Formats: sequence, C-alpha cells, structure tokens
Amino acid sequence: MGIFDSLLGRKSPPMLGLDISSSSVKLVELSQNKAGEMVLERFASEPLEKGWITDGHVEKFDEVADAVRKVVARSGTRTRQAVLAMPASAVITKRIMLPSGLREEEMEVQVEAEANQYIPFSLDEVSLDFCVVGPSATSVGDVEVLIAASRKDRVQDRQGIAESAGLKPVIMDVESHASRMAMGRLIQALPDSGKDALIALFEIGAETTSLKVLRDEELLYDRDQAFGGGQLTQLIARQYGLSFEEAETKKLSGDLPEDYPGQVLEPFVDSLSQEIGRALQYFFTSTPHHKVHYVMLAGGTATLPGLKDRVTDLTGFACMVVNPFDRMIMGAGVREGRIQRESAAYLTACGLAMRRFYE
Repeated sequence: MGIFDSLLGRKSPPMLGLDISSSSVKLVELSQNKAGEMVLERFASEPLEKGWITDGHVEKFDEVADAVRKVVARSGTRTRQAVLAMPASAVITKRIMLPSGLREEEMEVQVEAEANQYIPFSLDEVSLDFCVVGPSATSVGDVEVLIAASRKDRVQDRQGIAESAGLKPVIMDVESHASRMAMGRLIQALPDSGKDALIALFEIGAETTSLKVLRDEELLYDRDQAFGGGQLTQLIARQYGLSFEEAETKKLSGDLPEDYPGQVLEPFVDSLSQEIGRALQYFFTSTPHHKVHYVMLAGGTATLPGLKDRVTDLTGFACMVVNPFDRMIMGAGVREGRIQRESAAYLTACGLAMRRFYE
C-alpha cells in the first residue's frame, strides 16, 4: 500500500505538480511567502503527439519521458520531488465503513478483504491505498474509509517516466481529486465563499470533456463525454489539408488563414457550446436539480474566443474561465501575459502542486 499517498493527506517538502495528459505534459511549482500566500514560481508545458498516450495508457514511453525532460529543463526548476496523477478512468475508488479504533495494520487487513469484492483484478496486480475520511454519518462507532486502486503497470509507467527525467515521484494522486483541490480555492473566492452554490465545472480535454457538479466539498455529479479540443484540430487539418500534428501546432501558435475565424472557429465554438448545454440538461433530467449557479470552464480549449459568452447565451447561467493561479503572487520568472492565455489548462497541475500545503 502507499502509492496513492495523496489520499492519506501527508504533508511534504517542496514538490512539483506534473500533469501528464493525452495531449501534453504540464508542470507547476508553488511556494509560500512569509505572509502565507501562495507564490507561483514557474509553470511550463510540452505537447505530446496524438497516440503517445491513449485512454490514460502510455503507448510511447520514451517519447513521453523525453517530453517530461524538456518541460523540466524549460521550467528551470531545481526541485526534484514530484506529485503525479492517474486519470480517474484508471482508478477504482470505493467508500466503505469500518469500525473506529482499528490499528493501521488491522485496517489494512480489512481494506484488502473489502477490496477483493470490488476490484476485478488480483490484488497482486494493483497498487492499493486508503484513507479515513471521517466518522460515519449513518453508522455510530464506524468510520468512512476511501479505497483507491489502479493496475500496477499503469502506475509504474508514470513513475518510470518521472524517474527517467530525474524526478522522484513521492505522491500518486487522481486527476479528478487534484482538479477539485485547485477548485476549492477558487470557490472560496466566490460571494459568500461559494457556500451552497452549485458549480458546474467543465474540464475540456483533447478527446473528452468531464462535467463535475460541486456543492461545498461534495461531488454531486461526474460524467465524461466524448468531445474536446482535438476535434477543432481535426477540423483545421481537414479545412487546410494539414496533418494532425501540423494543425495542432498552428492552432497553438495562431498561425492560421484569414478565413479561420468564420469558417472553422466560430462553428466549432457554437458546436462545443451546444454540447455543454446538452451535458447540463442531462444533469438536470437525471438529478433533482434544475439549475446551477456558475458554469466554469477549464482546459486549454476553455479560452477559445467567444466560448464563454456563447455558453452564457445558450444556458442562461453565468460562465467563467478558470484561472487556478488567481490571487497567487507571481514569482520573478513568471510572465503574466502567458498566465492570461494559458492558466485554464493548468487546473490539475496546480492542484497537484498544492499537495505540499495541505495535510
């Protein structure tokens, strides 16, 4: 046990947040000043080619490892301890009830016995960890325990990638937990500290978009849909006769023909906004809720011109683009212009880097 150390809530020395997604590697390093404020020391990213990581599985180990080495070098960091994450699709989580007062060794035995019922693999094939959430709200004398498990080969792939770049992975988190940690700061900044507000968080990835509905510290709803920024890249490639890699490079650099906004971008923004609206409607029809107070967009695609306003027009709900570095102090090496353009893509990496501040 122990690889999902984040779930145990242990405080650590300076660490990097390293987010390895299907489309890029992102790095964030945070520190804290004497006033207790978070300081963004550095952030950097490196794109990954399509197919290097598929459904959370590393297909091209050497190529991804090389991208991690590049992003570490570009960032200029000297920190070597790193927090990584597994995609939620690669992790099985389960909440169980156990008697309070058990010693850790006794709890491990109980957790392994319970895990056998829920994990469709031999325990020899998985990395398993658990944490005590707190006293049970429904069973006097019991505690609620969260179990997390993932196949060892997938965990070891990510550990190996970090180690090949000279990093020491000290925590393996879950991507969705990391993004929710970063969101906690942002929700606290809302009116009345966001109390009782329903927050619809759309994390727009390359291939999939996840909708999480949060209220206070509770996850009410979590659903993935098969649409994302990669579809815009495909449209660009088709429209201008480019390879996918060429189209992605031009999309990121903005080096596109004059007719791009009208012919490609605006139709895509409209289509993406409609997908977001449909995802919200599905949430309303499958739960007792009929509105949200805020729609928040994260991911590199979230900053597309016109997307935020189009979502507001279609849904009728206030929409904003997430900036996980909001209300942080900027370190000497951080260019604020990049923050405005790219911050929405760093929600998970920021949440991973924040692990050093929380027990």
